[in-house]
Amino acid sequence: MVEVKIFRVEGEILSPSYRTTFSKDVRAVRPEHAVEKVYMELGSQHKVKRVHMKVYSIKEITVEETEDLLIRNLSRE
Repeated sequence: MVEVKIFRVEGEILSPSYRTTFSKDVRAVRPEHAVEKVYMELGSQHKVKRVHMKVYSIKEITVEETEDLLIRNLSRE
């Protein structure tokens, strides 16, 4: 069985009209899937194309480290 992990993806949005940093916690099987999920969520919420998003770090974190209550509740065993 595949184990779902929690990843923290950090980066920056460098749109011509919008510039900010982001840190997002997501559940995924692999780091590549976590980055894809962040691209989908941020692109949908902020109407930003992938070429305007720069990911700086992807790290696996524990349930206690996440600040997202939904992820914390879903990860309870």
